[in-house]
Amino acid sequence: MPLGLGNIFNGLFKQYGHTVILLLRVIDVVMLLGAAWLAHYFWLHDSVIDQHYRFVIALGILGAIIFFEIGQVYRPWRNDAMRGEIPRIIRAWLLALLTVVSIVALVRLHFWFGSSYRWIASWGGLGLFFVLAARGVLAQVLKWLRARGWSQGRIILVGLNQMAVAVSRQLNHSSWAGLQVIGYVDDRADDRLAVADYSLPRLGKLSDLPRLVSRQAVDEVWVAFPGASLAERVQHELRHLPVSIRLVIDCFAFKQSKFLSLNTVAGIPTLDVSVSPLHGVNRYIKEIEDRLLALLLLLLISPLMLVIAIGVKLSSPGPVFYKQVRVGWNNRKFTMLKFRSMPVDAEAKTGAVWARPGENRATPFGAFLRKTSLDELPQLINVLKGDMSLVGPRPERPDFVEVFKDQVPNYMKKHMVKAGITGWAQVNGWRGDTDLNRRIEHDLYYIQHWSVWFDLEIAFRTVLTGFINKNAY
Repeated sequence: MPLGLGNIFNGLFKQYGHTVILLLRVIDVVMLLGAAWLAHYFWLHDSVIDQHYRFVIALGILGAIIFFEIGQVYRPWRNDAMRGEIPRIIRAWLLALLTVVSIVALVRLHFWFGSSYRWIASWGGLGLFFVLAARGVLAQVLKWLRARGWSQGRIILVGLNQMAVAVSRQLNHSSWAGLQVIGYVDDRADDRLAVADYSLPRLGKLSDLPRLVSRQAVDEVWVAFPGASLAERVQHELRHLPVSIRLVIDCFAFKQSKFLSLNTVAGIPTLDVSVSPLHGVNRYIKEIEDRLLALLLLLLISPLMLVIAIGVKLSSPGPVFYKQVRVGWNNRKFTMLKFRSMPVDAEAKTGAVWARPGENRATPFGAFLRKTSLDELPQLINVLKGDMSLVGPRPERPDFVEVFKDQVPNYMKKHMVKAGITGWAQVNGWRGDTDLNRRIEHDLYYIQHWSVWFDLEIAFRTVLTGFINKNAY
């Protein structure tokens, strides 16, 4: 490769994966277009795609772009994490195809006669294969380039600690980043490898930085040791050299490092310790997801709800629905609906009582509703109204919230999202009279890792295992 072209190529892949991720987007579109044309040629024996098929292909590509983005397919990319990427790609592509099929089936039913269904099935299979194969090839190309030093940005770390070791491991195994940590400088003890069982060469002291940067063609210096004074000293030492300097935030210095994430708000960099995931476009995505699915489910199960309502009326005098005030998103109170499972005066003397095994307050039909969780179905109306979500932490009564907030660490953090009909704690068995601390741990895990796919996984697990539970009473 000529020197000039090599420098250009090398520069492209030194931009921390931005170029690689952009290239992936282009490659994905090209692969899906190629798969669509090949499937069309195989089944219809025509190299020219007519307008009907072009319309479907355009919908499919648009759906892939949207669902690949929502499904976090284009996260910082690593060739050794392909196994984690494959499920996300499969889910996103299948959702794109299902969307296309649904739209076209509604608009042009006659279009699916003949070989059209075979074409789109072939497109789905070929498209998935082409996308995965292209990523595998790109991973090998990046590996080959790195082995020859063409895509290597050289980094020296200042200070050796847990974060420095983690940074070195991550960068040296991330082909998408095109970066290599060559060693560290530290004014402290000569041997600090006891920080972790990992070999990182010590290149000298801080005063050696200018010489090391010049002689070893270092592109960047990353300050991994906390303290603004050290960063200022590094900047002073390197004031005569055109080298980039970055300050690495030491997440290990925080007890809750697993909850930290970097963000930018109005151009201001922030370290997020505890934030709601439902801000910006995420809030609207979840709103649409909740309202549409709740409406669809209500339409589908309306005959069942009618039968249950009749059963409630026949089991004991009183209204069909039991209304109860609960605490939801942002500590706001709302009225939650359930099918009434107890006589109307069951709590007249006791007031709010935590449901426990062996109690006999419920009617026989109500006990059945509780055991099967069918008494929760009216909460779909709460979801449709916007009071609740399909998936989220279960809401609690205000009286209990006042008690639990002082007993359970981070209990009130559950109100950073809307309360749900089902949740991560419930599908893992933490419902009813179970350990409240473990339940809150699961609720906080859900909040920290929220995504559309996580919601769908919880909903799917609820359908399979979540309705009947030994802790439902």
